[in-house]
Amino acid sequence: MKSSWKMDSRILDYLMLVLIQSIAILAVTDNNDFAVLTALRSSWTNLPRNWGDGDPCDSNWEGVNCTGTRVTNLSLAGMGLVGRSISDVSSLTALQSLDLSNNVNLSAILPPSIGNLRNLSVLILIHCSFYGPIPDSIGSLQQLVYISLLGNRFTGPIPPSIGNLSRLSWLDLSDNNINGSIPVSSETSPGLDRLLNARHFHFSRNQLSGSVPSQLFSSNMSLLHARFDGNLLEGSIPPNLSNLRSLNELYLANNNFNGNIPNLTGLINLTYVDMSNNSFSASGVPEWFSSLQSLTTIIMENTRLQGQIPVDVFTLPQLETMNLSNNNLTGTLNIGNSYRNNITLDLRNNSITNFQQSTTNYNMDVELVGNPVCNTNGRAPSRFCSIEDPRVFIPRLSNCGAMSCRGDAVLTPTCQCSRPYTGTIHFYSVSFSNLQNVSYFNSLNGTLMSLFLSDGLPVNSVIASNPVIDLYSYMQFTLQIFPSGQDSFERRSVSRIGFLLNRQPFHLQYFGPSFFIDQPYCCFSGSNNSSHVGIIVGVTIGGFILVLMIVLAGIYAYRQKKKAKRAMDMNNPFPSWDPEKESGAVPQLHGAKWFSFEDMRKCTNNFSETNCVGVGGYGKVYKGTVDTSHVVAIKRAQQGSMQGAHEFKTEIELLSRIHHKNVVSLVGFCYEQGEQMLVYEYISNGTLKDCLSGKSELKLDWNKRLRIALDAAKGLSYLHELADPPIIHRDIKSTNILLDSHLVAKVADFGLSKLVGDTGKGYVSTQVKGTLGYMDPEYYMTQQLTEKSDVYSFGVVLLELVTGRAPIQHGKHIVRLVQEAMGDTKNFDQIIDPNLDSRAKLGGLEKLVDLAMGCVKEFSVDRPTMGEVVREIENIMELANVDKKTNHTEFSSSSFEKSTDESPLRSYVAEEFDESYGSFPFRVERN
Repeated sequence: MKSSWKMDSRILDYLMLVLIQSIAILAVTDNNDFAVLTALRSSWTNLPRNWGDGDPCDSNWEGVNCTGTRVTNLSLAGMGLVGRSISDVSSLTALQSLDLSNNVNLSAILPPSIGNLRNLSVLILIHCSFYGPIPDSIGSLQQLVYISLLGNRFTGPIPPSIGNLSRLSWLDLSDNNINGSIPVSSETSPGLDRLLNARHFHFSRNQLSGSVPSQLFSSNMSLLHARFDGNLLEGSIPPNLSNLRSLNELYLANNNFNGNIPNLTGLINLTYVDMSNNSFSASGVPEWFSSLQSLTTIIMENTRLQGQIPVDVFTLPQLETMNLSNNNLTGTLNIGNSYRNNITLDLRNNSITNFQQSTTNYNMDVELVGNPVCNTNGRAPSRFCSIEDPRVFIPRLSNCGAMSCRGDAVLTPTCQCSRPYTGTIHFYSVSFSNLQNVSYFNSLNGTLMSLFLSDGLPVNSVIASNPVIDLYSYMQFTLQIFPSGQDSFERRSVSRIGFLLNRQPFHLQYFGPSFFIDQPYCCFSGSNNSSHVGIIVGVTIGGFILVLMIVLAGIYAYRQKKKAKRAMDMNNPFPSWDPEKESGAVPQLHGAKWFSFEDMRKCTNNFSETNCVGVGGYGKVYKGTVDTSHVVAIKRAQQGSMQGAHEFKTEIELLSRIHHKNVVSLVGFCYEQGEQMLVYEYISNGTLKDCLSGKSELKLDWNKRLRIALDAAKGLSYLHELADPPIIHRDIKSTNILLDSHLVAKVADFGLSKLVGDTGKGYVSTQVKGTLGYMDPEYYMTQQLTEKSDVYSFGVVLLELVTGRAPIQHGKHIVRLVQEAMGDTKNFDQIIDPNLDSRAKLGGLEKLVDLAMGCVKEFSVDRPTMGEVVREIENIMELANVDKKTNHTEFSSSSFEKSTDESPLRSYVAEEFDESYGSFPFRVERN
C-alpha cells in the first residue's frame, strides 16, 4: 500500500509540473495586467471564487472583461468587496470602465495615480466608503464620459481640472462632504463651465459655499439636469440661468439664496423645478408658472411667495404636482375648471381666506390645512382641510393562491420560487404624486425588464414596490429582480444588473435620474468557470477520486445515520426536557418561567377573541391572568411565522436575562403541542406614539415628556452598556416605547435586535432593517450597525416629543424640519407641539433640541453615547426644576439598574404591533 501511494505521489508531482507548464502556454492576459489582478487578489477579500483559476482573460474571471490580451473592463458592483486600497487598479492602463459600486467595505482614498487610466470612459464608485480629496489628476482622463462618486466621504473642493474633460456627459458628486466654491475657468485655470457636452451636474448634499457663478449658465451649455440642492450656496441666482434652454430639471432647494426669484421664462423644456427653503425677496407668484407649458412639478415651499394665486396657473397641460406650502399666499383660491385631473396641490400654512366653489367635484388633491379658509364653515370642501396619508400601490401576486416559498426564496409574478436580487432605487424626481396609479409602476417595471433582456441577462421579472419619500425628498422604491431559468443569479449577472441601474443607459417616462443601492445578495449560484487547468486535473486524477469515493461510501453511509440522529436532536433543543423534573436540555433562564399550553388556554379563556388585544403578521396577542392575579400579554405565533426550536430556545434565554425597570420584561414562555408563545408584562397606557398623536386619552405635559425621555434613555443605555452581551435594539421608535400605569416608559419589541458581544469590532455588518424615518443614514449607507444607530433613532424620538409630529410628514423629515426652523424664533415656535404650553414655560427646551440634533448627526462618531444622553437629560430636568419621580415610582440615584436574577411581575399593556415585518416579534438575530 505504501509503495502504491508513493507511486501515486510521483504521478501527482508529474501532473502538477504539466499543469504549471500548461498555464504558461495557455496564458493570454498581458503580463502587467495579470500581475495587477494578482495583487488585487492579495489585497482585497471576498472576491469571486474563480479569481485565481487559470488565466483571467481566457478563463473569464468574474467581473473581468478583456479585449485581446488587455483588461478593459473591471465590474465588481455588489460583490461585498473588502479592501483598503485601489492603487493597483491604476496600473490597468487599458481599462475603459471601472465599476466598484455597492461595496461599502471598500474604504480607500482615490489615488492620484488614477490619472494613469487614460482610456477610462466610465467611473462608477457609488455607495462605497471612499474618503479624502478627489485628486486633481482626474482631469487628465480625457476619455471620461461618466463619473459618479455618489454616497462616499470625499472631502475638499471640486478639482477645477475636471473642466478639461471635454467629453464628460454625467458628473455626480452628490452625498459627500465636498466644500469650497463651484470652480469656473480663468486665464490660468479650467473650470466646469468648459464642460459644454455635460448633460448632468449633480452636486446635492455637500457643503459647497459661495455663489453660483454666471459662467455656469452660458447658452453653449447642454445641461438637462442641474442639482445644487442641500448645500451652503448663497447670493442671488444669476439671471442668465434662463440661457439653459435644454434644461429639464432644476434643483436649488435648501440653500441660502436671496434676492429675487429667478425668471425662468426661457427654460422652455423645464419639467421639474424645486427652489424650496431659500430666503428670496418677498414676491407674488412668478409669471413663468403659467407660461412654461412643459412643467409637471413646481415645488416652492417656504420661498416668501405672497398675494393671490392666478387661476391660469392651474391650466398647465402637464402639471401633476404643485407645492407652495409655508408661504404668505392670500385672498381667494380659484382653481377654475381647466385643470388637469389628479393634480396634487399643497397650500398648507398660508393665509388664504376664501375658496371659490366653481364645481362640487374636484378631481384633485388639495391641502389647505393651516389657512384661515379652513376655520370658516363652508368656505372650502372639508376634505381639503384634513390630512390623510396617501395610499400607495403594493403589487400582489393574486394568481398564486396560497403558495409560499422556503428560506430566502420569494414568489415571482409567474408563481415560481427564486431568490431575487434586491435593493432600493432612488429617483431624484418623479413627475407624479398619485401613488395608487398602477401605470407608473408598470412603466418602470417594463422599461427595466426590457433593459435587462436586451443586455442578455437571465431575468424573469422585475417588481418595484413600497414607494416612500426619504429624508432628502427622493422617491425610493424597493426593487426585486428575479432570475430566469435558475434559482438564483450568478455573480456576473448581479454585477451587470448593478452596473446598468447606475449607468442608466435608458429613458424612464415619469421618472428622473436615479441611483441604486443594493442589499448584499444572499446566494450566488453556479460553480467556478471551467478552465484549462481544471480540465487537465479532472481528467488525470478523476480515476483516483472514483476509487477513493467507492472506499469511502460505506463509511459515509454509516456516519450519515449518526449525523441524522444528531440533527434531529439539534432541531429540538428540548429532546429530554421535563419541565416538572427540570432535566435534560433545560434552557438557562433567569427569572422567566415555563407555562404549559393548558395554562395559556385557561388564562385567555381558550384564546377568546374578547381577550385579543393585538394582531400582527406573526399572530395574535392576548391579555391574560396568571398565578390568579398577574396580568400578562401573551404573544402566540401562527404556524407560518414560528421560529425553529433551537432559535426559540436561544431567544428566550436571551430575553430572560434582560431585567431593567425601563425595559419590557419576559415573564415566561410556552413551547408545547406545536405552539410557541411568549409571555410579557402587560403595559396599561399604550405607546408613546398613541399619546403624542391624540389616539390615547392621555395628555403629556412638558414635565411628563422629559421623564419619559429619561426613562427610555435609561432602558436603552442598559441594553448598550450593561446587558451581557450588549444589545443593539435596531428599531427604536415611539411605537416601541410603552407607558405603564404610572407613566414609566419601557423600551419594547426586540424583533430586529442584534447582539454585539462576539464581534470585537464595535459594529455588526448586517442587512439594513428598521423603520423609515428613524433609520440611521450612516447604517443605511454602510450596513455597519453600531450602538450609535440606536442613538440616531432616539434623537428622532426626542424631536417627536418636542414637535408632536411623525418622523416623515408630507414628504419632509422631522430632522430637516427642525434644522430649518432653528435660528428663527417665529418658525421654531410653529413646529412646537401645540398641545404644549408656550415656549417660555418649557424649561430646557433649547437644550433638549440641541441634544436631539446631536443624536441625529450624520456620522456616528459625532453622536453621544446613550450614557451621555441620560446624563444630559438629567441636567435638563434639573434646569427645568423637574423632579425625577413619576407618580409614586421612585427612580434610582444611578443612571442605570444592573440586571438581577429575579424580575417581579408588573401590570402593563400590549403595545401597538407593527405588522410590516410579518414575523414573530422579539426575534433576536444572532451573528
